[in-house]
Amino acid sequence: MWHRLLPLSWAEWRHHPWRHGVALLAVALGVALASSVQLINASALAEFGQAVRAVNGQPDAVLVASTQGGRSGLSDALLDGLLLDPAVAVASPVLALESVARRVDSPAIAAASASAAAASAAAAPTAAGSANFSSAPGTRSVVRVVGIDALNVAGMAPALMPQPMEGKGAARLSPLDPHAVYLNPAALQRLNLAAATQAEIELQSASGWRRFSVAGTVAAGGAPLVVLDIAAAQSAFDQPGRLSRIDLRLRPGTDIAAWQAAFALPPDAQWGRSDDALQRVSNLSLAYRVNLGVLALVALLVGGFLVYSVVSLSVAQRTPAFALLGVLGLCAADRRKLVLAESAILGLVGSALGLAGGVGLAELALHLLGGDLGGGYFGGGAPVLAWAPWTLAGCAALGTLAAVAGAWWPARAAQRLSPAQALKGMGGDDAGKSVPLWLPLALMLAAGALALLPPIQGLPLAAYAAVALLLAGGVAAVPAVVALLLANAGTPTTALPLLALRHAHYARHSASAMVAGVVASLALSVALTVMVASFRAAVSDWLDGVLPAELYARAAGGGSSAGSDQSVLPLDLPARAAALPGVQRVASSRQIALLIDPRQPALVLLTRPLGDDPGKVLPLLDAALPPRPGELGIFVSEPAAALYGWQPGSMLSLPLAGQSRQFRVRGIWRDYARQFGAVAIDAADYQRLTGDSRINDLALWLAPGTSTASVSQALIALAGPDHPLDTIATADLRRLSLSIFDRSFAVTRYLQAVAIAVGLVGVAASLSAQVLARRKQFGLLAHLGLARRQVMALVAAETAVWLAAGTLVGLVLGLGVALVLVFVVNPQSFHWTMPLRVPAAPLAGLAAAVMTAGLLAAWLSARRATGAAAVMAVKEDW
Repeated sequence: MWHRLLPLSWAEWRHHPWRHGVALLAVALGVALASSVQLINASALAEFGQAVRAVNGQPDAVLVASTQGGRSGLSDALLDGLLLDPAVAVASPVLALESVARRVDSPAIAAASASAAAASAAAAPTAAGSANFSSAPGTRSVVRVVGIDALNVAGMAPALMPQPMEGKGAARLSPLDPHAVYLNPAALQRLNLAAATQAEIELQSASGWRRFSVAGTVAAGGAPLVVLDIAAAQSAFDQPGRLSRIDLRLRPGTDIAAWQAAFALPPDAQWGRSDDALQRVSNLSLAYRVNLGVLALVALLVGGFLVYSVVSLSVAQRTPAFALLGVLGLCAADRRKLVLAESAILGLVGSALGLAGGVGLAELALHLLGGDLGGGYFGGGAPVLAWAPWTLAGCAALGTLAAVAGAWWPARAAQRLSPAQALKGMGGDDAGKSVPLWLPLALMLAAGALALLPPIQGLPLAAYAAVALLLAGGVAAVPAVVALLLANAGTPTTALPLLALRHAHYARHSASAMVAGVVASLALSVALTVMVASFRAAVSDWLDGVLPAELYARAAGGGSSAGSDQSVLPLDLPARAAALPGVQRVASSRQIALLIDPRQPALVLLTRPLGDDPGKVLPLLDAALPPRPGELGIFVSEPAAALYGWQPGSMLSLPLAGQSRQFRVRGIWRDYARQFGAVAIDAADYQRLTGDSRINDLALWLAPGTSTASVSQALIALAGPDHPLDTIATADLRRLSLSIFDRSFAVTRYLQAVAIAVGLVGVAASLSAQVLARRKQFGLLAHLGLARRQVMALVAAETAVWLAAGTLVGLVLGLGVALVLVFVVNPQSFHWTMPLRVPAAPLAGLAAAVMTAGLLAAWLSARRATGAAAVMAVKEDW
């Protein structure tokens, strides 16, 4: 029977379009944000996956090298053994590394490029105290270099098969030319080269720049890629007889798992799969994507509380109608179903609008951000929007569920209604409808228990559930807080304040519905503010500790651990730099990628002089353990310790120079730069173990009064054009790091603003409905002699009590949620710990903004409801 009454619901919605429209838009906004984030992520992963599959092909098995730097890798002898194995049909060797490519211009092009570079420098000079070496725009780029065996790559990875240019001499044999390279579309675009134009490029190797002729293209998509013959790659990049991986195609009928188990692997090799690169990037960005998705659901969560507010007031106003329907035969369960059905329709319509908006937001973000999500996890150009039907359906279901969940408690109130008493005006009272005190306490205790649980598959899902329970418990506690505030307010001696306090106490449970959105939005805003402030302060303090020198220099293109193997500095540069005027001391370092698990992001191995007191070089959490005779010591970062369970004193094995080396952990150091871990080893130990003395980073301590700009220019001149440097002063590096941090968390500020705005609009809608429902009361007060401004002051005073309770609960609740974010979510998601910082001024500003906006809404609503219509409303009962 209840479903036949939905036309009456349409009449109710038409009568209060603004109030229900606010709830509708809140649900739509939450669904739009959540679905856009998921679509952007799906598009970026799909684009990256296509590029990975094009480059890697679909081999049956993959052998990968554990160390991605130095003169390490798989041996050619291993390839020879595989080729003789009767189970192997095809073995395709690959040498993959990162390098820097620069275009070799003709004199005319070089002059034009130099002119453009000069004009660009004149228009945007570098910051004082820093210099950043770079070639003219479009002439240099970080690229992925892949050496392949052209004779069998077509059957394994067709997208890597070189396509010679038309008219090129001996085109069929050009893939074997040691001086020929083939570029994918992204590399051609980055270097400003046309696909049909013969050109030359240079690739940076550890021993200098190597010149190659662009002989054609490859079809592989994704980031810039340069393909050449594997023997030429080994020779050019000083990797004689070394391979990054071997792709295998086994003969039909071979039991792959059994064959792999029986195959004896060398210490520096391990089995992988063709989609390992995709899985690594997916794992790398998983926590970031999940956290961003949860933040996007903030508006949806607040929307759920707003639905609760709107539906609660709607049920209260429609009490006579529900009572009449009950007398006419509508049972209590049908009344509940009617309210829930109305809310489900509201959620479905809002979700449909949200999905449309989410698709538009995703399209816009893909064009502006290129699918990067602000986290730097995906490279390449702007991916095409990838449709994810099940993901979109899930977002729509969440929107509908939020609307139904928000309406559950008001629907229960409609079910418990006594029709006979309500028709007599005795069933619509707010008094006595108190939420039992045990409920908010139980919700908060359950939240505390969930916050103590470990992560689920590396994600803090229990912690997010704890946040939701904290918010629900805080909203349920609002009536008790209002009662507590009023109990300590004393008894006013004048009529108007006394009337305001009495009504505020009488309607305190309706106030819970009114301020539910404010409590949720303010609590989440406070939590995000505290979390970001704590993180920023921790990063700032960390930068002070890890940037002791006044000037830093890096080989251009050596920003990543993978690219640092070819972007190296001359071995004598530190000594020559130390002789520059004003330079007191120079320290060098190196970083290399170590692959512990092929499906997980690689660790970063840092080699630098640690000295007798490593605490002066690394920000250790505790004092370093003393070295043990005959043992090799190593220091692990906080994320590495969390991921692999390493503790001070434990032993670990790392692949170095083709051997498995044993190290004892001497300490754990704080590192906010590498989410998936790093290990630091003394440079002397590393050089003794590997014979590799190459460097790619310099730190320079300067005498007081020395200009960092002059030292930067002199250092760049010392390195020469064949070893381009990126140099930056410590102050600029610190400022740049914090600005990157601020940009990364800019989305949280937008979400805070959205949450607060939605909560305040909910207060305005709920308060407007309450005030309009009291027109008869206001008209009676006018007949008794109260002026219009006195009635407006009465409403403002009542609202002030409710908003004060909501603001107080929101602040306390926000601090509780902040504790979960700082001490549970961040360590479980990103493996970083930090001290709690509570920024008093921003929190006070948030509370003041909520109070001011709420009181302004109360004043305007009361002004509207206390006009002539209120006086005339009293006559309705005459």
